[in-house]
Amino acid sequence: MHLTILVAFAVALAVAVAVPGPGIFAVVSCAIGRGFRESLALIGGMVIGDLIYFTLAVLGLAALAHTMGEFFIVVKLAGAGYLIWLGVKLWRSPPAAMAAPEGEIAPPRGFQRSLLGGLMVTLANPKAIGFYAGLLPTFINLGQLSVSEAVTMGGIVVLMVGGIPATYAYAAASSRRFFNRPSRMRALQRTAGTMMIGAGVTVAVK
Repeated sequence: MHLTILVAFAVALAVAVAVPGPGIFAVVSCAIGRGFRESLALIGGMVIGDLIYFTLAVLGLAALAHTMGEFFIVVKLAGAGYLIWLGVKLWRSPPAAMAAPEGEIAPPRGFQRSLLGGLMVTLANPKAIGFYAGLLPTFINLGQLSVSEAVTMGGIVVLMVGGIPATYAYAAASSRRFFNRPSRMRALQRTAGTMMIGAGVTVAVK
């Protein structure tokens, strides 16, 4: 595989990930409302979701992922409902709940829920299906992809889908230190909750 193909794939994926959408909105709102560490769990779930679709495409099952029918609708609505639930929870939580030190480790249950939320965001996102089922085959003949080439491209997926949202998350989480008053924390929390609800609604209607 030529290096130019890998570069083109990396650039196309980076643009697709960086453009604000449900995934980025979910990451930013999680970073603001729950902190950087928990947003990393959400990002981890997104990476797993992208790797699932990438693997399906490599195995020649992209058409199956693209035509999951009713199952996809169930996953999509479940993911949207989960995001909306998180947004409502942020709206209703007292400001003190957001004022925990940034270095505090999120409880395991919170980590697992965030990981699941990130996975559902990606699995329910038509943009992810469109990229791996429609755009990926334009870069390379997936039927002739070797194991080493697939691993290399998978590494690019992890780097882009993990790194770019993490940059958004770090910037969003860093803004929390400027909101040390309860009234400001409440406004920030409700802004994050609104973004999360908006991400859920976007997933549901697409």
